[in-house]
Amino acid sequence: MKRIAMTAALAAIAWALLGISTGARAQYQELDAIVAVVEDDVVLASELVERLDMVREQFAENNQPLPPNDILMSQIMERLIIESLQVQEAVRRGVVVDDETLTRAVGSFAASNNMTIEQFAQRLEQDGRNYAEFREQIRREMLMQRLQQAIVNRRIAISEQDIEDLLNSPYYQELLSDEFRVGHILLALEPNASQETIQAAEEAAIEIVKELRAGADFAQMAVSRSAGSRALEGGDLGWRKAAELPTLFAEYVVQMEVGDVSPPIASGSGLHIVKLLEQRGAGMQKEQQAKLRHILVMPSEIRTPAETEALIWDIYRRVEAGEDFAELAEEFSEDPGSALAGGDLGWTSGTEFVPAFREMMATTPTGSLSEPFQSDYGWHILEVQDRREQDMSEDARKDMALQILHGRRFEEELEKWLKELRDEAFVDLRLTQS
Repeated sequence: MKRIAMTAALAAIAWALLGISTGARAQYQELDAIVAVVEDDVVLASELVERLDMVREQFAENNQPLPPNDILMSQIMERLIIESLQVQEAVRRGVVVDDETLTRAVGSFAASNNMTIEQFAQRLEQDGRNYAEFREQIRREMLMQRLQQAIVNRRIAISEQDIEDLLNSPYYQELLSDEFRVGHILLALEPNASQETIQAAEEAAIEIVKELRAGADFAQMAVSRSAGSRALEGGDLGWRKAAELPTLFAEYVVQMEVGDVSPPIASGSGLHIVKLLEQRGAGMQKEQQAKLRHILVMPSEIRTPAETEALIWDIYRRVEAGEDFAELAEEFSEDPGSALAGGDLGWTSGTEFVPAFREMMATTPTGSLSEPFQSDYGWHILEVQDRREQDMSEDARKDMALQILHGRRFEEELEKWLKELRDEAFVDLRLTQS
């Protein structure tokens, strides 16, 4: 990744903000200019410094020292470019997040903070942030997530042999039973890099490992040196089962002790360094399952959202009055996978369902019918017929292996696709480069 050196004006703005100057925001608004042209979009100075403000707050909350300002600005600039490219690609491919879906997402976010949307909007205003801008940022993130799922999933192929190989691997049980929090640093290399460039990167990686093992701060090192997609988060990949980590370094991690730093690990994209930050047991030998059936109705060109809501409440009242659930599901449910089976979803842990459905499944008492509720797909009612704690069957283990392999390969393919997207894009940086 090219390092971006700031113009004097932008440097002044950034340092003012980092110093929490009261005039910082007014200053960058006056100097709001295009700092990069990204295909058909632009990145503004205000966007760059706004994101800098957010990163500064994150570092302060985690009591982490900030890296040099030019490095931090370079990382943020690259992140904004990648985000812009993804949003533009989503628009070209017709990926949309409608206002109703967006409002539900914002409502879930507010609820997770024990607030209504109105209270959350007021809190944002009190913190000096604009609610409408926050909504649009959430929309952008949802667009990028949907695009990534659509593009990357098509690049993933998993064979029966792949599943068998994972099931028969010597550390399979350990992969299922433990979770790991891992830090990651990537020193990127082009596929056609010269031997001199590769040797220089290898020497730099060895020096980084040496410094980390001597006690250097991993998060700051990641922000300063990593070209990975999680660099601005200090390289933190979050809590994952080892099997959900990229294949390249999963086997290293399960053999490491907390605090260990791996040697440099080579791949087609460069040199990787990982540190095991934390480890915890996940207790995955048994699974809580529920036996479910549901009815789904969806808005359409001939049925408005209000009419759809009215229909699901009518169906709910008919079930409550004693009509047969299965017959109503066959007549009304628009879930093709379960309608002809009377809405039967069988035994499930719920991991395959969207959050709204999982939440209702978890809170509905056994033997009871939920009230109508809305998800991304439409309006549902569900019945929890029974619950059990199930030992992992062979089929369930295969499903788990499939999910593990998909998760690992998704991360790898996402990194490759983002690099391809960036390499093929027209980007005109209005900041000088060094």
